[in-house]
Amino acid sequence: MEYKDYYDILGVSEDAGQDEIRRAFRQLARKHHPDVNPDDPEAEERFKEINEAYEVLSDPEKRQKYDRLGANWQSYQQAGGRPGGFDWGQWSTGAGPQRVHVRQGTPEDLEDLFGGGSPFSDFFTQMFGGMGGAAPSGAAQRGPAGARPRPGGFEYQTRPRRGQDYEQEVDISLGEAYAGTTRVLQKDGRRLEVKIPPGARSGTRVRVAGEGGGGTAGGQTGDLYLRVNVRSDGRFERDGDDLRTRVSVDLYTAILGGEVEVPTMNGSVILTVPPGTQNGQVFRLQGKGMPNLRNPEEYGDLYAEVNVRLPTDLTPRQRELLEELRSIS
Repeated sequence: MEYKDYYDILGVSEDAGQDEIRRAFRQLARKHHPDVNPDDPEAEERFKEINEAYEVLSDPEKRQKYDRLGANWQSYQQAGGRPGGFDWGQWSTGAGPQRVHVRQGTPEDLEDLFGGGSPFSDFFTQMFGGMGGAAPSGAAQRGPAGARPRPGGFEYQTRPRRGQDYEQEVDISLGEAYAGTTRVLQKDGRRLEVKIPPGARSGTRVRVAGEGGGGTAGGQTGDLYLRVNVRSDGRFERDGDDLRTRVSVDLYTAILGGEVEVPTMNGSVILTVPPGTQNGQVFRLQGKGMPNLRNPEEYGDLYAEVNVRLPTDLTPRQRELLEELRSIS
């Protein structure tokens, strides 16, 4: 078993006062709390070390015993001894398992993060005892006022912890996003039919309450979220609730005016093209876009951009007429 340097863990000197130790603990606990570092697997172990160091150095009796051990350990090391040969037995409490109260209001944090088992190291347990079973009825009050002192600290109960939320990505087409759709999932041998509402966009999360991970100590069950990914559609480009599309118009219709079919999400409509329509001109078709996610009765607009097609294979007569038109112009 290796010796733990609690002063080094908190970054304080061996003659540091309680105010300095308390400030160092608070700063490090905030910095290394696993909730603040969800993607850092080392943060949890660091957080446990910080709490353990503070539990010892903030208690005068524990600190005095720890300092005596430190002096003996340094002498043993200087004499060339190895960890395995050090007589740890003389430092054991001999009192069996004990419950430990972390003094800065964090026992609930430790229970939440590490469950009912001991969040302390073998080194700590050898010196001061471990964490025992559940607290007796009436003994679990948060804070010194309602806690019952026992050898090694105060008792507390496990706080209920909410279950983990789960997330699953699902692909849907633009048409399904327009009309709304469903997805069938299997969970614990059960069939879940989840409705995806009209107007869903990529990134929309659909909540299925109570289908996540189970809570601990009677805590609430987590939720399941479906994260929607709307596949691209070659006919349309989506811009919020609006859609954009391109419509091919022949030269003669663009010059003289006429009608052209425009695709929409629920069938084609006829667009009247006025004479002299320019290439790239955009026409707005009100209410022909996507439904609004929060209010499916409201729709965005469809913007149709004209793409004028020029003839590539003229007959002699057509060429003659165009030449005549050019000479007149």
